[in-house]
Amino acid sequence: MSEHVINPNVSVDCVVFGFDTQSLKVLLIEQKPVDGKPGHLALPGDLVLNDESLDDAAARVLRELTGIEGIFLRQFHAFGDPNRVKQVEDLDWLKSYRDNPEARVITIGYYALVKMDDFAPEASSFAERVFWKDIHEVPSLAFDHNSISESALVRLREEFENRKVGFELLPEKFTLSQLQSLYEAIEDRELDKRNFRKKVMKEKLVVPLDEKQTGVVHKPARLYELNLEVLSQAPVPGSFVTMKF
Repeated sequence: MSEHVINPNVSVDCVVFGFDTQSLKVLLIEQKPVDGKPGHLALPGDLVLNDESLDDAAARVLRELTGIEGIFLRQFHAFGDPNRVKQVEDLDWLKSYRDNPEARVITIGYYALVKMDDFAPEASSFAERVFWKDIHEVPSLAFDHNSISESALVRLREEFENRKVGFELLPEKFTLSQLQSLYEAIEDRELDKRNFRKKVMKEKLVVPLDEKQTGVVHKPARLYELNLEVLSQAPVPGSFVTMKF
């Protein structure tokens, strides 16, 4: 794409959340060193090209930096603080990778949800490495990327509460313990096991299967699948999804 013109004032940043059946993680990159100095940690992001849409830019940037492709990225917010890329600690990197390092950059945030086992990220372009980090352990990031990742997490929780996203992180067949772990990871709170299961069954969010886990050392648990008909309906106030346990 070297023949395409880069827009120096508009970028995209991708917040990719991954679930490992127990906890929620976010995908980060480490920028390549500049003048012998280690690169900063950051979200996968870069400037857009003048001849591509924002959605195409987000998909391209994520693919070029991490090797991940074929996932649905949701646009969630624009970040336009005039000083968002003016921090002194980011200047060396900007001078090395930007033709106009002092340009104001407005970035469009995208977020995605993936099952971590489905992807093996590989760093390329200006990413020295790419890795998953627990959302509770995210360190200081480049630019305003901490704010962007926190905003994405807020949006994720809002849309999960409204049944719009989140359930794609489960395997096709899952246990109730796995479902509870998903709720606890996204909502960041412990749920009472008995109360949780009672509400799940009452609202028919899942369909029990005549199958049990295999290959486990403990007593195999029953498997379930999502009730897509129920999930497609908007939750009503006081329902399982909107209730606070």
